[in-house]
This record gives sequence, structure tokens and C-alpha cells, in this order.
Amino acid sequence: MGILKSMKDMKQMVAAAPAMIDQAQVLQAQAAQMQAAQAQAAQQAQAAAFAAPGSSAGITPDLLAPVAGVTVEQYVAVVKGIAAYNYDQAMLPTVAAGHGIDRASWDTAAAAFNARVTSSPAFAQHFNALYRAS
Repeated sequence: MGILKSMKDMKQMVAAAPAMIDQAQVLQAQAAQMQAAQAQAAQQAQAAAFAAPGSSAGITPDLLAPVAGVTVEQYVAVVKGIAAYNYDQAMLPTVAAGHGIDRASWDTAAAAFNARVTSSPAFAQHFNALYRAS
């Protein structure tokens, strides 16, 4: 009797298989549509974030605050100033000194502004706009 029950259960499972396959295909199509919609929304959000160079969207006052007496604008001027030295990073303190910034203040400010650029897309965009404008 156990064999007959197993056969009956297997027959029911085989009969239900096409419906389960159809349901799985519908779920797969829905997941693909949702993924495409999310990708499009992310792309639009990224495009909107970078659409207006120099915009201050997402910039908070603490991101623009001077560090060790060095302003964002001074930081940009020093970073851009090493172009004259073939972008030699070792020349940053020398260029900073030319802008009236001592070595200790420059080291502190450079570390802080580099961290802001890498951690905040809005600040990185603001830095890029200032760099291009100078």
C-alpha cells in the first residue's frame, strides 16, 4: 500500500510541475523588471547628483569648514599648484608655504580634506568644480 501511495503522490507532483514552472518563470520575469527599474532609478539619481557641477547639494557646513586654518579654496590652490612641478606630491608643502600655510597646518588640512573627498561624493564634486574653475 505504501508503494501505491508513493505512486499517487508522484503522479500529483508531475501533474503540478508545469504550473510550478510557469509560476517560477513569472517570478523570474517580475524580478528582472524590478531589477531593471531599480537600476534605472539609481542611474537617474546618480545623473541628478552630478548634473550640476558646483551645486552645493549635499554639502554641509562642516564639510566646508577650514581645517587647521586652511580653507577649501586654499587647499584647491595648493593641490592645483603642484602642476608646475609635474604633479610631484613631495612639492605640496612647498606650494603650501607659498600660500602662507605652514607644514604642520598643511599636513593636518591635507589629511582632513583628502578624507572628505573620499568619503563625501558631494564634497568631491564641490572640490572638482573649484579645481576646474581655478
